[in-house]
Amino acid sequence: MAHLPKTELTELPQFLNRATQVALDYWNSLSVSPVAQLGLSQLPKTLPETLAAMGWGTAQTLEKFQREILPGLSASAGGRYWGFVTGGTTPAALVGDWLVTATDQNLMVPGDSIATALELATLDLLKQLFDLPVDQFAGSLTTGATAANLVNLATARQWGGHKLGQNIARDGLTDLDQFALFATTPHASQLKAQGILGFGQRHWTKVRGLPDANGQEGEAMDIEDLELQLKASSAPIKIVISSAGTVTTTAFDDFQAIARLCQIHHAWHHLDGAFGLFARCSSRYRHLTQGAELADSITVDCHKWLNVPYDCGVALTRHRDLLEETFAVGAAYLNTEDTLPSLMNRGIENSQRFRGLPIWFSLMAYGSEGVQAMVESCCGLARQLADWIAISAHYHLLLPAHLNVVLFAGQFTGDQVTVNRLNQALLSRINQTGKVFLSPGYYQGQFCFRAALSNWRTGEEDLAIAQTALEAAYQGIISDNLL
Repeated sequence: MAHLPKTELTELPQFLNRATQVALDYWNSLSVSPVAQLGLSQLPKTLPETLAAMGWGTAQTLEKFQREILPGLSASAGGRYWGFVTGGTTPAALVGDWLVTATDQNLMVPGDSIATALELATLDLLKQLFDLPVDQFAGSLTTGATAANLVNLATARQWGGHKLGQNIARDGLTDLDQFALFATTPHASQLKAQGILGFGQRHWTKVRGLPDANGQEGEAMDIEDLELQLKASSAPIKIVISSAGTVTTTAFDDFQAIARLCQIHHAWHHLDGAFGLFARCSSRYRHLTQGAELADSITVDCHKWLNVPYDCGVALTRHRDLLEETFAVGAAYLNTEDTLPSLMNRGIENSQRFRGLPIWFSLMAYGSEGVQAMVESCCGLARQLADWIAISAHYHLLLPAHLNVVLFAGQFTGDQVTVNRLNQALLSRINQTGKVFLSPGYYQGQFCFRAALSNWRTGEEDLAIAQTALEAAYQGIISDNLL
């Protein structure tokens, strides 16, 4: 007999109980499971490559997943996955996310449930968390910072069109030379958004970076050079893109100074704060983001330091009318008499998941003090790791760790090509240990490692395990006579 949803409905309690146990077993094994599964690019040969006419049913499919798929997944939800900037999932967020699927709400238009009201209330809670004026910012939840940057840059493009007497969302971008974009270290997602929106990934002006702690040109924007660039530009539409926590060195721009210059030169200020905006949640680190509240638009990722499941970002802007003009859809079947705004008019997707529920669960469960504790714990552990590296005989710290990212490399001698080759081999060995996972970077031409601590689970025991793995990986380089 064919397996159909209706025929399985009576077995749903058993399926959910079994799925819960699978999830709990996975969570309970995170501390001992391989952090990354390197080299697994193919599915097991035992899984079919063609679609069968008759399915397995949910019970057998779950069994297949547990036996053949789950062992090949990374432990990215655990405390030693330090690649990129990867958060985990808090217990409250997990519960909320499961209920998103169970209730299966579509937040395209309001009027048929309380879901839109809760999504908007959740956005207000996030503004409070980040100490942003609640009544001055509007926005939407997105799939992540990439989409949030796109939403915000599209709104900035519409703003520029208004200054030119055009409606770009309606009529298209006709004269790219009217726009000038300024940045020092834009994230790859920002460049992707520029390409999608017709600006082009290369259509931006490089602003010089301030000297970093080593006296080298860094990733934070030189305000004096920005002022010179703005004055020199003849483009009537100017957009300045700043960063709260750059991807390699975790640099923060001077948002107050940027806001002042943007006001003088009638420029739009977009702030990419994917993970760095969370510094505002801590009295110890909020000085890094002073003036962020003055930006015209802000991007942040909740699936990073808020530790809610993928995928969840936030786009916020002071220009509510322009946001809705950019994304509004005029189809008659989408009209609603509800007093609440249609969230589809504030972002890319028409149909959209109840993305705010895991955020709401976490904020209600842990409050602002809980988020502050996560942020400060990760930063404190990052400092401990940096202190260990600073006195290590085999590693050297490239920059001070002033937030949650540690930038370091193996201690080797030779020319840069040789040192980079050895560090590439070392990073591969580190990740192959299965004890910790790091992502690569380049600092002043030197291949290096990034350890980004942003998971609520990470503790001192994880530092000890990671340090042992780092030492073992370096000894492996020596044992194999790669030096």
